[in-house]
Amino acid sequence: MRRFVGLWAVAGTLAATALVVVLVVVLAGRPAIPDGLRQALSLRVTQLLEHASPSEHHQHGHRFGAGSMLVVCAVEPFGVEPADAADVSQVRWVYAHHLCAVDEFGVRWAEAIRASGPLAVELATSRVVVPESGAGYPDRVRDLIPARYHEAALDTFTDLEVIDEAQRRFDVSRSR
Repeated sequence: MRRFVGLWAVAGTLAATALVVVLVVVLAGRPAIPDGLRQALSLRVTQLLEHASPSEHHQHGHRFGAGSMLVVCAVEPFGVEPADAADVSQVRWVYAHHLCAVDEFGVRWAEAIRASGPLAVELATSRVVVPESGAGYPDRVRDLIPARYHEAALDTFTDLEVIDEAQRRFDVSRSR
């Protein structure tokens, strides 16, 4: 009986060690963005998207109307270039999930036109690149986003509070 307990203890230790190794390898492939930097980049990209002209939104692939409209966005960065950037001034590219709601007609959040998905933003030029939707979309995402962020890019928001906050801002802006 003791022999089986000993074997189970060894097997458990090996399994735990393997799990730690896998986590280290996975996390090393996708560096974490420091919280302060993530928040600053989220704010910067949000402002860029919310203040874009209808023409700029069309360049991003968003087919909103041409008139004046309320645009409220949620942005959650999942990667930066260079990957080891610690400050906004060091970041050349931001890779993030976005969800923008547009109100042209006085509608509620649930009825607003929305656009969402991964995007890339070149900070120096404020250039926003959104992969075109349709057939081949995952390949266009992979072409745009560095390989170490592919899994995150093809996933979705991990912090749903980001979307809840955008909805609150939308509702407040709409009621003015």
